[in-house]
Amino acid sequence: MKAIDALFIAALTASTVACNPSDEPVPEPTVHTYSATAAGIFVNAYLVETEHGVVAVDATLTVSDARALRAQADAIGKPLLAVLLTHGHPDHYNGITDLLNGEDVPVLATSGVDQVIRADDAAKVAQWTPVFGAEWPAERTFPSRIVKDGETVTFDGVEFTVHDLGPGESHFDSYWTLDTGKPAAFIGDVAFHDTHSYMSDGHSKAWLAHLDTLQEALADIELLYPGHGAPGGMELFDQEREYIQVYRQAVGELAAGQATLSDAAKMELLTTMKTHLPTDKLDFLIQLGADPVASELLKE
Repeated sequence: MKAIDALFIAALTASTVACNPSDEPVPEPTVHTYSATAAGIFVNAYLVETEHGVVAVDATLTVSDARALRAQADAIGKPLLAVLLTHGHPDHYNGITDLLNGEDVPVLATSGVDQVIRADDAAKVAQWTPVFGAEWPAERTFPSRIVKDGETVTFDGVEFTVHDLGPGESHFDSYWTLDTGKPAAFIGDVAFHDTHSYMSDGHSKAWLAHLDTLQEALADIELLYPGHGAPGGMELFDQEREYIQVYRQAVGELAAGQATLSDAAKMELLTTMKTHLPTDKLDFLIQLGADPVASELLKE
């Protein structure tokens, strides 16, 4: 049965002529958002519904969220055609196995994202399984197809283009553009929206540069789909830039030339950032990133 399903999916993705004759426009896809609760650290995954199928962008953190994402995909009533990954943090790839549910569906990522996932997966399991318990997937599925910077892939007549960024919010970031009459961009965690940001990978200076790059590159795109928080426009980049700048300045002052912060200094950092962004969403990340950013600033 899986072989038949695979042949059907391959036929859909390989040829758009039968499904969408050249004299008929390809219908605009619909983007469905799956947003996890606090238990799944408020991560988003997206289901892009095309005329005859569904393309997922990222895949949640926990078992429960991944199964709920799969249920949402099943409710659309069309086959899953592909999974596109933005970066290698577990809250964006952990749920792939349950999302695929045994189907032979391609999982696409850049080589940098793929390398980060494979290099860091075991350490993430050791770090976070004690926290999440059975909600941490026992089996994770890694990318099966590597795409190059600027490469465009087509599923059911709809084009998606991947764009490399390199180290930034994560050890290797990328984003995907949906190249239709109403273009959109799936930006992963390059900009959070109304939640605190993950600073622990220690590339905050490069991250600021990415924001400038994206603000120029995506100037004509009205809708940005972030990895955490509601979709928005260019203001997401402005808000993230300000957040990172405030964080870096506060860490630099509190570290006072040291590579780490004291517990008291981390509490002060928590207060500073929650004053800047008064929300509890992902506020545990504030202190988590303090030492990596202090070490980064010391090297600059």
